[in-house]
Amino acid sequence: MDYSFPKADRILRRSEFLRLSRSGKKLHSRYFIANILPGKSDRTRLGITVTKKVGNAVTRNRLKRLSREFFRLNRQNITGNRDISIIVKKQAAALSTDHFFEHLENIFGKISGGGY
Repeated sequence: MDYSFPKADRILRRSEFLRLSRSGKKLHSRYFIANILPGKSDRTRLGITVTKKVGNAVTRNRLKRLSREFFRLNRQNITGNRDISIIVKKQAAALSTDHFFEHLENIFGKISGGGY
């Protein structure tokens, strides 16, 4: 199993984030909002948004790094090709790494099993 996270697996352009927020199905939890659409490429891609309201740069980068790491290690559990945008809410900054992964696992479980 390849556990890398190349640029081809990332959503980087603002226009793609806007497309996901306008047209995608939304999943809400206490700590995350996920926007999901069927992917245009042959792989599942991830985009992460953490606004300045969440905390300083160190906090925001930690949350992005944890989100990427979770996706990198659990990407094989997502069936089909989807574009997924994860928006991290302010309350997530207080979570430990284990709790952060646990809540992300709930979101990705809904994406995999919920027909998104």
